[in-house]
Amino acid sequence: MTPFEHLLSDQMGAQRPRLALAAVAGVGVGAAAVILLALSGWFITGAALAGAAGLAAAHAFNVLLPSAVIRLLAIVRTAARYGERVSSHDAALHALAGLRPQLFRGLASGPPARVLGLGGGEAASRFIQDVDALQTLFIRRSAPWMAGAGAVAGVALGALASPWAAGVILMGVAASLAASHRLSGTLGPAGRQRLAAMSGFQNRLAAHQASAAEFRAYGLEAWAVADVMRRAERHDALKATVDIAPARQGLVQMTVTGAVVIGVAFSVQGVELPLAALAVLAAVMGLEAVGSLTLAARDRGAAEAARVRLSPWIVEETQLGASLGSDRPLPAWDGPDLSREARLGITGPSGGGKTTAIERLMGLRGAAQANAGLRSRFAYAAQHVMLLDGTVRENLRLAAPDADDETLWRALEDADLSDRIRAAPQELDTSVGQDGMRLSGGERRRLTLARAYLRDAPWLVLDEPTEGLDAGTERRVVERLAARLDRTGQGLILVSHRPEPLSICERWWTIGAVAATIIPTRERRLLRA
Repeated sequence: MTPFEHLLSDQMGAQRPRLALAAVAGVGVGAAAVILLALSGWFITGAALAGAAGLAAAHAFNVLLPSAVIRLLAIVRTAARYGERVSSHDAALHALAGLRPQLFRGLASGPPARVLGLGGGEAASRFIQDVDALQTLFIRRSAPWMAGAGAVAGVALGALASPWAAGVILMGVAASLAASHRLSGTLGPAGRQRLAAMSGFQNRLAAHQASAAEFRAYGLEAWAVADVMRRAERHDALKATVDIAPARQGLVQMTVTGAVVIGVAFSVQGVELPLAALAVLAAVMGLEAVGSLTLAARDRGAAEAARVRLSPWIVEETQLGASLGSDRPLPAWDGPDLSREARLGITGPSGGGKTTAIERLMGLRGAAQANAGLRSRFAYAAQHVMLLDGTVRENLRLAAPDADDETLWRALEDADLSDRIRAAPQELDTSVGQDGMRLSGGERRRLTLARAYLRDAPWLVLDEPTEGLDAGTERRVVERLAARLDRTGQGLILVSHRPEPLSICERWWTIGAVAATIIPTRERRLLRA
């Protein structure tokens, strides 16, 4: 059993009381619905015959008891239906609330190569469509109980009229179950393909949305829209397949029901008309109860596809990696020894592997298994800026959720961004827009610097931290960075092509060199002159 299946099983166990209540209510729904219609048919037919037989027969016919039972059954069916829906959906919502945090943890702590290769649309698909598809495992769990109770009630009531009627209903139930089973097998592949198509559509939509400015610049808006629409149409076609199949199953169900009604009508010839009506209506409702399995079959394919797609993202606690204490040396990597706190500058030609080297050091690339303890050793500001569509405060608190405003302002001051944020009407509550589009490129980079400063880690790793900044801003950022390092005692690993930030480093490592070069203090001053 995979870790995901263990987690799903645990959620099933945790929701067992709610699922049990839903199953009991489902039995009440199935049985009450069949008995209600059959008894109503018997009652109406019997009352009609009594009325036609004359005044004496009409007075002798007991109207009160059957009508009271019918009202009771109507109340039971309504209450049971309400209880079944509430209990099953309550179980599903609680289960999904437990699954989503585990899934996010799996995404955040999974093997880096797989996590970093996951597009934004794909991640959204995992969290939304895939997890939502699993709710059918809880919501439809009472369907077999409901169908079974309805089938048993239909066969039992048919037997009151004739054993042959019960046999015909039983054969109809078997045929309906076979058709539902076949439908489930047909919809499985379609459900999996539909989820994959939705994931592809969301990925492409997210990618095109991020490149909207470039598309406008090159006049490619129509191509981008057409490209996204092709994927949307593929998903819609697969969704239509999934939706049409149950409709066809409904046609089969109607055919089976019609054949069973005819068979029951022939089998009850010579039986009193009220009992014949009871048997016919019991057959109709019994088969309708079994037909409810069609909905469960329709959703099962998507649920199984979601189970397969989500399974790799849930890991055992022991798989997350042991913690790496702050007093232990860092793992071996391609660069020089970093067993002591130092300031290392990394240089080299573009495409030479500088970013790859630091990502390997931090366990973000090339590691077969994530190590949360190793990652906690580093505060990282990547070359590619990533911001949430939220406020400045929300983006900063990703690194320090409990940081107070004073701490946030100090980090912004160290990144030379505090004056800009204070000038905004809402200050820390200023919205940065989608991916920080309301900020300039330099402001976005400095905001990610401030976020990295807030993370309490022994090593600060900066990849091109002053790229896109003017000379004056760059000098202030570097001076404040040096002062912050002196204050905090953090080690620094800095990737850059620019002399200004490299000037605060004690050693330089040029990609491809065997060892780092120690830069004397005087030469570092000359670099900044």
